Amino acid sequence: MNKNRRLCLVLGDQLSFDLASLTELDSQRDVVLLVEVREEARHVPHHPKKIVLIFSAMRHFARALQQQGICVHYVSFDDPLNTGSVPGELVRLQSQLQFEEVHLTECGDWRLEQSLKKCGLAIQWHTDTRFLCSRDEFSSWAKDKKQLRMEFFYREMRRKSGLLMNTNGSPVGGSWNFDTDNRKALPKSAVAPYPARFSADAITQDVIALVRDQFANHYGSVDVFDYPVTHADAQSLWGYFLDFGLAAFGDYQDAMACNEPFLFHARISAALNIGLLNVRQLCSDVESAYLTGRIKLNAAEGFIRQLIGWREYVHGVYWLKMPDYAGGNVFGNSRPLPEFYWTGKTQMNCMRQAIGQSLEYAYAHHIQRLMVTGNFALLAGIVPDELCEWYLAIYMDAFDWVELPNTLGMVMHADGGYLGSKPYCASGQYINRMSDYCRSCVYKVRESTTDDACPFNALYWHFIMRHSEILRGNHRMGMTYKNLDRLPESKRQALWLRGQMLLAKLDAGESL
Repeated sequence: MNKNRRLCLVLGDQLSFDLASLTELDSQRDVVLLVEVREEARHVPHHPKKIVLIFSAMRHFARALQQQGICVHYVSFDDPLNTGSVPGELVRLQSQLQFEEVHLTECGDWRLEQSLKKCGLAIQWHTDTRFLCSRDEFSSWAKDKKQLRMEFFYREMRRKSGLLMNTNGSPVGGSWNFDTDNRKALPKSAVAPYPARFSADAITQDVIALVRDQFANHYGSVDVFDYPVTHADAQSLWGYFLDFGLAAFGDYQDAMACNEPFLFHARISAALNIGLLNVRQLCSDVESAYLTGRIKLNAAEGFIRQLIGWREYVHGVYWLKMPDYAGGNVFGNSRPLPEFYWTGKTQMNCMRQAIGQSLEYAYAHHIQRLMVTGNFALLAGIVPDELCEWYLAIYMDAFDWVELPNTLGMVMHADGGYLGSKPYCASGQYINRMSDYCRSCVYKVRESTTDDACPFNALYWHFIMRHSEILRGNHRMGMTYKNLDRLPESKRQALWLRGQMLLAKLDAGESL
């Protein structure tokens, strides 16, 4: 056997040719290992489309490496020798071939990384350079801060990257953040671009057949799969967004509309999170589109902020605070996730729209997740861990490092305000302002206490009242509590009773 043979394990969300653990690969002596395993596919009931995406992208990536002359050992899900876990497969191959070195890039899941560190092998770990900010850099930035704020971290990332920066160190346009320009409701005349679609080749069709056979009990449809699974197709999806979506993205990134699951969104987060796209290239392309006059500054800044601001920020928070972070439940929530989150069977049109498209496409954009499905769970007092599992399972782009801080911290405020300074709670009026959902709903968004009143309205005030001790001292909640205090006692009582009735229906297993 050749000396110094290296075994490089590549995980299903690490499908980048420039992955740190692959940069010094010797095609004559080294082997790359990719595995499809039961433990990762089933530790939550992942959407069938998500499983198809990852398995098919892994198989395409393996083939691309082989075409480069690299030796790849690939373990398929239905391989009779498959041990069912990533550490099990790593140990099995190492025991067979006795490599002198085992290399691995940092994981995106604390649970998996811990299991690999405990597998008994001496692993040489590599920093995941696909992120602009390493774990150590983020830890240094966060040191001695009682609370973190994404806005200040984002400014550091702008300075570090040079994106949308003047030569004197000031931000282009004179402001760091143009979020106030990115909250327009969708006008009736707006026409969203037809979504780019990609046909399933033989590899993907084989994976679809496997998923239908092995994961038939998972929620979600796999009848149509048209998402990119190769680097080339992911680039095509990105190019399509640059040409047809980005110009309107800034204005309407928070907008929602019936039967319009994508609007002007890029839909590239899943491809980015598994390694088919490079964040530096995406940001450079967006900056170039602004500098050449193709898009407005608020579109460029808003998109870049999502990538080098929020995305890098939650990645840093996750690795800084795990594993204790996962247990956050500052409000003491105890209500289980309603069954209609898994079926979409509810009379609330906004929830039906957001959940229905999530089950069909394994996708919803950030406002649908934060201010519809997430907002309802917050107001209803759902156990944070159950909502986190739902988000991790149902969305194609959800991996633990990005899902957990977003859901537990931003959506549920269960970390007590460490990640975000206030709960993102709202009544039905916000949904009405940012969408057309309320126009075709059986509930009346302008009513709060009647039998046909929008459930979000009473639940919002019920949430504000029942958590007054925790939230009243929050400076960003001051106006909310002033408005509550202005309400007549009879109105507050009616809102409380309506909220109690709605929560009782949830406790009885009823749909709203």
